[in-house]
Amino acid sequence: MLKNILAITGKPGLYKLLSRGSNMLIVESLVDGKRMPTYSRDKIVSLAEVSMYTTGEDVSLSEVLNAAGKKYQFKPIELDAKKADNDELRAFFAEILPTFDRDRVYPSDIRKLIAWYNLLVAAGFTDFTLQEDEEGKEAVAEKSQEPAKAKSQQPKANVKTSKSAASSVKTGVGTKRG
Repeated sequence: MLKNILAITGKPGLYKLLSRGSNMLIVESLVDGKRMPTYSRDKIVSLAEVSMYTTGEDVSLSEVLNAAGKKYQFKPIELDAKKADNDELRAFFAEILPTFDRDRVYPSDIRKLIAWYNLLVAAGFTDFTLQEDEEGKEAVAEKSQEPAKAKSQQPKANVKTSKSAASSVKTGVGTKRG
């Protein structure tokens, strides 16, 4: 679920990925539902790629959001992150993730986490897991085996190609896309 939720630098809130174009993404704001294109010049981060620093190994954002969801029963966090001082924010975050690295996790990171959590809950997202379902893994495994089966069943053709023609096919250089 978090793979399709994006944070875009310079734009407030979170966005849901709707579609991919050749040089842009179509996203929808979780705040007001407006759709807009984003381009390669925008710094876009999927929430699935975000993690929090701890004293041990880093913890994925999905685990932190799930911990907050369990603590607050998947209801909005009532702490006013804008008015809370740094000690209050650290105490709040220590309840959710006791092993967070107090030197590398800044109060602004905790404020952003609270804002993101509240946005996701308000938009109706309560499943913050990153797990791939077993059916999805099986489907990927089947797809990767199908071309191998198809190739093994086709008769082999003796075709000689020049080295430059073979490299242009592999890299896509010199081919026209219609």
